[in-house]
Amino acid sequence: MAITTLTFDLDDTLWNNRPVLERAEAGHYQWLSDALAAASPDTDSAFMTHYPLNAYQQHRADVAQRFPLKRGDFTWVRERALFEMVEAYGLPRLRARLWAAHAIAHFLDLRHDLTPYPEVAAMLDTLRRRYRIAAITNGNADLKRLELADHFSVMIAAGELHAPKPDPRAFLAALARLGAQPAQGLHVGDSWREDVLPAHRLGMQVAWIDAKNEGPCELPSGVHRLTHVRELPTLLARLAG
Repeated sequence: MAITTLTFDLDDTLWNNRPVLERAEAGHYQWLSDALAAASPDTDSAFMTHYPLNAYQQHRADVAQRFPLKRGDFTWVRERALFEMVEAYGLPRLRARLWAAHAIAHFLDLRHDLTPYPEVAAMLDTLRRRYRIAAITNGNADLKRLELADHFSVMIAAGELHAPKPDPRAFLAALARLGAQPAQGLHVGDSWREDVLPAHRLGMQVAWIDAKNEGPCELPSGVHRLTHVRELPTLLARLAG
Protein backbone atom coordinates (compact mmCIF):
# COMPACT_ATOMS: atom_id res chain seq x y z
CA MET A 1 0.00 0.00 0.00
CA ALA A 2 1.37 3.42 -0.93
CA ILE A 3 2.49 5.80 1.79
CA THR A 4 0.14 8.78 2.04
CA THR A 5 0.78 9.89 5.62
CA LEU A 6 3.85 10.90 7.60
CA THR A 7 4.03 11.19 11.38
CA PHE A 8 6.98 12.89 13.03
CA ASP A 9 8.52 12.80 16.45
CA LEU A 10 9.87 16.26 17.37
CA ASP A 11 12.67 16.30 19.96
CA ASP A 12 15.97 14.94 18.60
CA THR A 13 14.26 14.28 15.28
CA LEU A 14 13.62 17.78 13.92
CA TRP A 15 16.12 19.54 16.21
CA ASN A 16 18.89 18.76 18.67
CA ASN A 17 17.02 18.79 21.96
CA ARG A 18 19.73 18.16 24.56
CA PRO A 19 21.16 21.70 24.68
CA VAL A 20 17.64 23.15 24.63
CA LEU A 21 16.54 21.18 27.67
CA GLU A 22 19.81 21.69 29.54
CA ARG A 23 19.48 25.46 29.13
CA ALA A 24 15.79 25.46 30.07
CA GLU A 25 16.34 23.17 33.04
CA ALA A 26 19.08 25.26 34.61
CA GLY A 27 17.63 28.60 33.53
CA HIS A 28 14.13 28.33 34.98
CA TYR A 29 15.38 26.87 38.25
CA GLN A 30 17.93 29.65 38.71
CA TRP A 31 15.22 32.17 37.83
CA LEU A 32 12.93 30.75 40.51
CA SER A 33 15.64 30.82 43.16
CA ASP A 34 16.60 34.41 42.31
CA ALA A 35 12.97 35.54 42.22
CA LEU A 36 12.23 34.00 45.61
CA ALA A 37 15.33 35.64 47.08
CA ALA A 38 14.28 39.04 45.70
CA ALA A 39 10.75 38.62 47.06
CA SER A 40 11.97 37.55 50.53
CA PRO A 41 15.41 39.15 51.06
CA ASP A 42 15.48 38.20 54.75
CA THR A 43 15.37 34.47 54.02
CA ASP A 44 18.26 32.61 55.67
CA SER A 45 19.28 30.56 52.63
CA ALA A 46 18.50 30.67 48.92
CA PHE A 47 16.01 28.21 47.48
CA MET A 48 18.72 26.55 45.35
CA THR A 49 20.94 26.20 48.40
CA HIS A 50 18.15 24.46 50.24
CA TYR A 51 17.06 22.43 47.21
CA PRO A 52 19.84 22.03 44.60
CA LEU A 53 18.90 21.18 41.03
CA ASN A 54 19.43 17.45 41.51
CA ALA A 55 16.92 17.51 44.39
CA TYR A 56 14.34 19.01 42.01
CA GLN A 57 15.08 16.31 39.45
CA GLN A 58 14.69 13.59 42.06
CA HIS A 59 11.47 15.11 43.33
CA ARG A 60 10.05 15.08 39.80
CA ALA A 61 10.70 11.34 39.66
CA ASP A 62 8.87 10.97 42.97
CA VAL A 63 5.90 12.98 41.70
CA ALA A 64 5.72 10.82 38.57
CA GLN A 65 5.58 7.70 40.75
CA ARG A 66 2.86 9.13 42.96
CA PHE A 67 0.74 10.26 40.02
CA PRO A 68 1.20 7.50 37.41
CA LEU A 69 -1.59 8.75 35.13
CA LYS A 70 0.23 12.10 34.90
CA ARG A 71 3.77 10.77 34.45
CA GLY A 72 3.77 11.45 30.72
CA ASP A 73 2.65 15.06 31.13
CA PHE A 74 6.08 16.50 31.83
CA THR A 75 4.86 20.07 32.28
CA TRP A 76 2.37 19.03 34.94
CA VAL A 77 4.99 16.90 36.74
CA ARG A 78 7.47 19.79 36.75
CA GLU A 79 4.94 22.29 38.07
CA ARG A 80 3.68 19.92 40.76
CA ALA A 81 7.24 19.22 41.93
CA LEU A 82 8.07 22.93 42.09
CA PHE A 83 4.86 23.70 43.96
CA GLU A 84 5.57 21.05 46.59
CA MET A 85 9.17 22.17 47.04
CA VAL A 86 8.35 25.89 47.27
CA GLU A 87 5.65 25.12 49.82
CA ALA A 88 8.10 23.00 51.80
CA TYR A 89 10.55 25.92 51.59
CA GLY A 90 8.07 27.84 53.71
CA LEU A 91 5.72 29.76 51.43
CA PRO A 92 1.94 29.63 51.88
CA ARG A 93 0.19 27.22 49.56
CA LEU A 94 -1.34 29.82 47.24
CA ARG A 95 1.93 31.72 46.85
CA ALA A 96 3.76 28.45 46.25
CA ARG A 97 1.35 27.59 43.44
CA LEU A 98 1.80 31.02 41.87
CA TRP A 99 5.60 30.86 41.99
CA ALA A 100 5.58 27.35 40.52
CA ALA A 101 3.33 28.53 37.68
CA HIS A 102 5.60 31.51 36.97
CA ALA A 103 8.67 29.27 36.93
CA ILE A 104 7.02 26.84 34.50
CA ALA A 105 6.06 29.72 32.22
CA HIS A 106 9.72 30.75 32.21
CA PHE A 107 10.74 27.14 31.52
CA LEU A 108 8.42 26.96 28.52
CA ASP A 109 9.78 30.21 27.13
CA LEU A 110 13.29 28.73 27.28
CA ARG A 111 12.02 25.36 26.03
CA HIS A 112 10.76 26.93 22.82
CA ASP A 113 13.90 28.95 22.18
CA LEU A 114 15.15 26.38 19.70
CA THR A 115 16.35 26.13 16.13
CA PRO A 116 15.26 23.21 13.93
CA TYR A 117 17.86 21.61 11.71
CA PRO A 118 18.41 23.94 8.74
CA GLU A 119 16.88 21.54 6.20
CA VAL A 120 13.67 20.89 8.12
CA ALA A 121 11.38 23.79 7.14
CA ALA A 122 11.97 23.48 3.40
CA MET A 123 11.72 19.69 3.57
CA LEU A 124 8.36 19.79 5.36
CA ASP A 125 7.07 22.43 2.97
CA THR A 126 7.81 20.10 0.07
CA LEU A 127 6.50 16.96 1.75
CA ARG A 128 3.16 18.42 2.80
CA ARG A 129 2.27 18.94 -0.86
CA ARG A 130 2.23 15.17 -1.32
CA TYR A 131 1.62 13.70 2.16
CA ARG A 132 -0.67 14.32 5.11
CA ILE A 133 1.59 15.19 8.03
CA ALA A 134 1.20 14.88 11.81
CA ALA A 135 3.43 15.43 14.83
CA ILE A 136 3.45 13.00 17.76
CA THR A 137 5.53 14.00 20.76
CA ASN A 138 6.01 12.84 24.33
CA GLY A 139 7.70 16.12 25.14
CA ASN A 140 6.21 19.48 26.04
CA ALA A 141 7.26 21.31 22.89
CA ASP A 142 4.14 23.09 21.64
CA LEU A 143 4.31 23.38 17.87
CA LYS A 144 1.86 26.28 17.98
CA ARG A 145 4.70 28.31 19.50
CA LEU A 146 7.02 27.46 16.60
CA GLU A 147 7.00 28.46 12.95
CA LEU A 148 6.99 24.77 12.01
CA ALA A 149 3.34 24.54 13.08
CA ASP A 150 2.17 25.59 9.63
CA HIS A 151 3.54 22.36 8.16
CA PHE A 152 1.42 20.02 10.33
CA SER A 153 -2.30 19.44 10.03
CA VAL A 154 -2.42 17.31 13.21
CA MET A 155 -0.44 17.67 16.44
CA ILE A 156 -0.60 15.03 19.18
CA ALA A 157 0.84 15.74 22.64
CA ALA A 158 0.93 12.12 23.80
CA GLY A 159 1.69 12.89 27.45
CA GLU A 160 -1.32 15.15 27.77
CA LEU A 161 -3.45 12.31 26.37
CA HIS A 162 -2.20 10.14 29.26
CA ALA A 163 -0.91 7.81 26.55
CA PRO A 164 2.79 8.61 26.04
CA LYS A 165 4.70 6.63 23.46
CA PRO A 166 5.26 3.68 23.23
CA ASP A 167 1.52 3.50 23.91
CA PRO A 168 0.01 2.99 20.44
CA ARG A 169 -2.96 5.27 21.08
CA ALA A 170 -1.06 8.40 20.10
CA PHE A 171 -0.22 6.88 16.71
CA LEU A 172 -3.77 5.65 16.21
CA ALA A 173 -5.15 9.09 17.12
CA ALA A 174 -2.91 10.78 14.56
CA LEU A 175 -3.79 8.28 11.83
CA ALA A 176 -7.50 8.57 12.58
CA ARG A 177 -7.43 12.36 12.36
CA LEU A 178 -5.59 12.14 9.05
CA GLY A 179 -7.97 9.49 7.70
CA ALA A 180 -5.21 6.93 7.12
CA GLN A 181 -4.66 3.26 7.87
CA PRO A 182 -1.38 2.18 9.52
CA ALA A 183 -0.16 0.59 6.28
CA GLN A 184 -0.43 4.01 4.63
CA GLY A 185 1.76 5.68 7.23
CA LEU A 186 5.46 6.14 7.81
CA HIS A 187 6.65 7.34 11.21
CA VAL A 188 9.88 9.32 11.61
CA GLY A 189 11.60 9.26 14.99
CA ASP A 190 14.83 8.76 16.89
CA SER A 191 13.79 6.38 19.69
CA TRP A 192 13.83 2.62 19.16
CA ARG A 193 11.49 2.06 22.11
CA GLU A 194 9.14 5.02 21.74
CA ASP A 195 9.07 5.44 17.95
CA VAL A 196 10.23 2.38 16.06
CA LEU A 197 8.67 -0.47 18.03
CA PRO A 198 5.13 0.88 18.53
CA ALA A 199 4.79 2.22 14.98
CA HIS A 200 6.14 -0.99 13.44
CA ARG A 201 3.85 -3.15 15.57
CA LEU A 202 0.87 -1.19 14.25
CA GLY A 203 1.91 -1.95 10.68
CA MET A 204 3.44 1.43 9.83
CA GLN A 205 6.77 1.80 8.11
CA VAL A 206 9.40 3.63 10.12
CA ALA A 207 12.27 5.96 9.29
CA TRP A 208 14.55 5.53 12.29
CA ILE A 209 16.97 8.37 12.96
CA ASP A 210 19.86 6.31 14.31
CA ALA A 211 22.24 9.26 14.49
CA LYS A 212 24.90 7.47 16.54
CA ASN A 213 24.65 4.17 14.61
CA GLU A 214 23.87 2.33 17.84
CA GLY A 215 21.08 0.11 16.58
CA PRO A 216 21.07 -3.51 15.51
CA CYS A 217 22.68 -4.38 12.20
CA GLU A 218 19.62 -6.26 11.00
CA LEU A 219 16.38 -4.25 11.02
CA PRO A 220 12.86 -5.62 10.66
CA SER A 221 11.19 -5.30 7.29
CA GLY A 222 9.66 -1.85 6.97
CA VAL A 223 12.15 -0.16 9.34
CA HIS A 224 14.64 2.05 7.51
CA ARG A 225 17.75 3.44 9.15
CA LEU A 226 18.68 7.11 8.59
CA THR A 227 21.48 9.08 10.20
CA HIS A 228 19.65 12.42 9.87
CA VAL A 229 16.16 13.58 8.99
CA ARG A 230 17.56 15.31 5.90
CA GLU A 231 17.79 11.82 4.34
CA LEU A 232 14.00 11.32 4.52
CA PRO A 233 13.10 12.63 1.02
CA THR A 234 15.57 10.19 -0.57
CA LEU A 235 14.02 7.32 1.38
CA LEU A 236 10.50 8.33 0.36
CA ALA A 237 11.51 8.57 -3.28
CA ARG A 238 13.00 5.07 -3.11
CA LEU A 239 9.90 3.64 -1.43
CA ALA A 240 7.65 5.27 -4.03
CA GLY A 241 9.78 4.05 -6.92
